[in-house]
Amino acid sequence: MKRRIIFFLLCVALLSAKPAAADNRFIVRSNLGKQLLSTVCALHGCTVVRALDGTLNQVFLLTAPDLVDPNLLLNILNATPGILNAELDQVLSLVGGQNKLTTIPGGLSDSTPVTYFGASVWTGYANQPAAQIIRIAEAQNTFQVSGGGIIADIDTGVDPNHPALQAVLLSGYDFTRNQPNGTEMTDFTQPPPSGNPPVAAQVNQSTAAVLDQSTAAVLDGKTQYAAFGHGTMVMGVIHLVAPGARLLPLKAFNADGSAALADILRAIYYAAQNNANVINMSFDLKINSQELSNALSYANQLNIICVASAGNDGMQEIVYPAAYSNDVMGVASTDDLDKRSSFSNYGNAIVWVAAPGEQIITTYPFSTYSAASGTSFSAPFVSGTSALFHELQPGGDQINAAQAISHAQAIGAGMGNGRLDVVQALQSIHPTNTSSDFSASASPSTRTVTAGESATYTLSLSPSGGFNKTVVWTCSGLPIGASCSVSPSSTTLDGFTSANVTLTIATTARTSSTSVTSPLIGFGSPALPLINACFVCVAALGLLWNMRRARSSSWRLVALSVALFAFLCVSCGGGSNMTPPPPPQQTGTPAGVFAITLTATSQNVSHTTQVSMTVN
Repeated sequence: MKRRIIFFLLCVALLSAKPAAADNRFIVRSNLGKQLLSTVCALHGCTVVRALDGTLNQVFLLTAPDLVDPNLLLNILNATPGILNAELDQVLSLVGGQNKLTTIPGGLSDSTPVTYFGASVWTGYANQPAAQIIRIAEAQNTFQVSGGGIIADIDTGVDPNHPALQAVLLSGYDFTRNQPNGTEMTDFTQPPPSGNPPVAAQVNQSTAAVLDQSTAAVLDGKTQYAAFGHGTMVMGVIHLVAPGARLLPLKAFNADGSAALADILRAIYYAAQNNANVINMSFDLKINSQELSNALSYANQLNIICVASAGNDGMQEIVYPAAYSNDVMGVASTDDLDKRSSFSNYGNAIVWVAAPGEQIITTYPFSTYSAASGTSFSAPFVSGTSALFHELQPGGDQINAAQAISHAQAIGAGMGNGRLDVVQALQSIHPTNTSSDFSASASPSTRTVTAGESATYTLSLSPSGGFNKTVVWTCSGLPIGASCSVSPSSTTLDGFTSANVTLTIATTARTSSTSVTSPLIGFGSPALPLINACFVCVAALGLLWNMRRARSSSWRLVALSVALFAFLCVSCGGGSNMTPPPPPQQTGTPAGVFAITLTATSQNVSHTTQVSMTVN
């Protein structure tokens, strides 16, 4: 009877209500299904807008005219059979707190380009103090990791064209507009930058960015842009730690920093049902939500690692989702001296670990960079570390990741397990690779050239265990008339990235030549056949002449003539036993198949590889 009276009063209120300027929103869990829930909801003056949990169809967004008492309708919904839970939707904001950026770090002016895992970034971003404090590069090199899986960030979206992030960005989704692509650039309604000289301008209380002057003027102090760029900045911190992980931008917040809890729930379920391995939540709310807890429990069941910021009120207070410690790692902020940031919330009820959160240099829309302070920028350091953990232990869940990350640097009470140390976190699940070495290879394995041509090969060096020394190449086994060169002649490895050099083997063309001898008479002279013939003729004439005289001379003269003839024939070769001229001689690289050995040497470490070259 009581429920009928309540229903009657509600119907009277609804019939007498005038058109409302806005609706009350309710988050309802039901096992009735959308169609039956719509029928029930119509009886109570509400409307089912959409499912919030993706393919599960158990959690829905309902609206009702704002002139209807929301608490009354909430009581009716909770009393309805088939409705398991009903709560008011919440509006939360990224804006607010004590996290002011008082000074702009000097690193923000270091725009010198440097290659970071295949992308060109600013040196001030890649080598900032926060990265060194938590030992990002050392962890990447020691454990040979760059981040695995997909990291979803529930935020304002991202600049999809930022050169540092573009290669690893997924398209994501915009829940504020109910359309694909989690870009935040659609929020910037002003004309594109005019090309004025860039300046480091304050764009809100916690953020400064290097911007075109006209763009900075549009953003500075404008409430509609109070959180513009927040998502791109958070993504940049994640990418700094885990440059190999894919990034999934889920836009649930508007440029002014506001978001509906319903859209955040949609984003969590979307991430869980689209293969995310880590969910970063750089936001907090102070009112508990059963459905937020349920959504994160669902993600936990799918082995998704969840990270949230602890808040910027400088208090020991309970905020969500950081307080859901079974499913989420809450992150506080520290300065560069490992002290708690004055703006950071604290208390072990919401803080699992701390990470640097002051003057963090990171990416910003319009392909530029910014500096920011806040626990919003501490949380992504832990999310990135979780992606490194996932790469080493793909089957690890929230509990495993939290245990690994708990191996931190102790910094005092109320800061959970201490300040994040990426090396210690990964060391706890993976023994340190103490062997520092490299491998050598060549491609292609064979080349075919004609003598006089050059053959080129690519030689590769792949470091392991953080090997970061200089390597020099040498060649052996070259054919006659060939030479080799390597460009560059030496390579200094960075401990992680493979490095290539070009090997060139040059051959020389083949030519023929004949030896030239003296035309003078002599043994083996090529002129001997003609000369011998002359001698024979002379000797014959002399013999005849002597024989004629022999009729009247003594026998001694005849014997002398014969002896002279014989001597001349023997000494001059007689035209029959002369030495033939030598064959023509060839110079240059001979034809054949040659195996060439390439040796890569660095101090006491050397490795060899081989290539083959066929010379025609």
